Amino acid sequence: MNDVFKALNDPARREILKLLQKKDMTAGEIAAQFDMTAPSVSHHLDKLKRAGLVTTVKQGQFIRYSSNTSIIDELLQYIITLKK
Repeated sequence: MNDVFKALNDPARREILKLLQKKDMTAGEIAAQFDMTAPSVSHHLDKLKRAGLVTTVKQGQFIRYSSNTSIIDELLQYIITLKK
């Protein structure tokens, strides 16, 4: 759970998640939406993947990223239990 909170702490990673909620994208498509270097985007994607917030599927020479909503569901359930 700590990795999820650390990943969500960065505004760029939260923006990447918003993009991936709309549609699956490659790293290049994601990078085109930001004013940052490709290695920076790769770093953010790696953090999101390690936290389980995104999944990947290799398609030819590209890797397609998708949001993993099951982790968000688990996070919400955890937060709800804290409120009780």
